Amino acid sequence: MGQVGINDERSERLLRQALLGISVATVASGGLQIVAPGLVLRQLDAARADTDRHLFATVGMFMVVVGGLLAHDLVRHDDDPTVLLWAGLQKVGAAGAVAIGVRHGVFARRALAVAGFDAISGLGCLAYRTRVRRTRPSIPVR
Repeated sequence: MGQVGINDERSERLLRQALLGISVATVASGGLQIVAPGLVLRQLDAARADTDRHLFATVGMFMVVVGGLLAHDLVRHDDDPTVLLWAGLQKVGAAGAVAIGVRHGVFARRALAVAGFDAISGLGCLAYRTRVRRTRPSIPVR
């Protein structure tokens, strides 16, 4: 019986560590999009006009903000279900947006690897949120 609890704790810790790594990678890749949007767009075989670069850098800024929020939450061991919800939704939404971009020829097919990573990351956030909500008492809304 005790073994199940140990495995649950270990899997929760591993998921939490993976999410922390993902949040740091999100900040780093978003930062790269901010400072070198043309470079990233070239890797995706996407348009590189001034407007495209500017909008792509803006998306990078939001990646830095959401990834930073998630990393901050996890490093402080707050594991706020609201942060996990919105970070997960951002990742799942990004996966969908990239997949749609590939379908419409905006990005090369290799961008589907980015979409897959974002989808898995988002689902990981949502799964961890479910664990957090199940194992911790809920905080009353004021």
